[in-house]
Amino acid sequence: MTLNIVLVEPQIPQNTGNIARTCSVTGARLHIVKPMGFSIDDKKLKRAGLDYWGELDITYYESLSDFYTKNSGACYYFTTKARHNYCDVAYPDNCYLFFGREDAGLPEELLKQNPDSCVRIPMRKNIRSLNLSNSVAIGVYEALRQWDFPELEEKGNLARLSWDDTTES
Repeated sequence: MTLNIVLVEPQIPQNTGNIARTCSVTGARLHIVKPMGFSIDDKKLKRAGLDYWGELDITYYESLSDFYTKNSGACYYFTTKARHNYCDVAYPDNCYLFFGREDAGLPEELLKQNPDSCVRIPMRKNIRSLNLSNSVAIGVYEALRQWDFPELEEKGNLARLSWDDTTES
C-alpha cells in the first residue's frame, strides 16, 4: 500500500521537518510543491527531521500543474473549509493527501474544483486551525488505520524490562 503526502508551498521549515519524520516512520511518500518559504538545506528543517531525512522518499515539483502532470490517483484535500469529515473517507491505495501552506491553506480554486474530495478535521468553531504537522499526522494515521497499518510494527518492547516478567532484561 502506498500513501502520498503532498505539501503545497510549505512556509515553515520545522513543520516540513516534522512531516518528513512522520513520512519516514510510516513509509509515506512526501511530495513538495514549490515555492517553499525556506531552502531545503535549512538547519531548522534538518533538525526537525533529524536522522530520518535519509529514509525519506521525497519528490519536488515546480507547481501544482507540474505535480498533476506527473501523478495520478485519488486526491483528498485537507482544509478547514471542507464540508466532509476526514474519517468518512475510505482512502484507497496510492492516494494523495494534500495540505496547504501554513498561512493560507490550499488555493480556493483547487478546493472549489474538488468539493467532494475536500475533507476537514473537526475542531472548535472560531479557532483558526491545527498545526500543519499535526494535521498531516492525523491524516496519515487515519489512512494507515483503515489499511490495518501495513508493514508497521504495532508492538514495542521495554528498554530495560520485559513485558512478560518482572526481571530486568
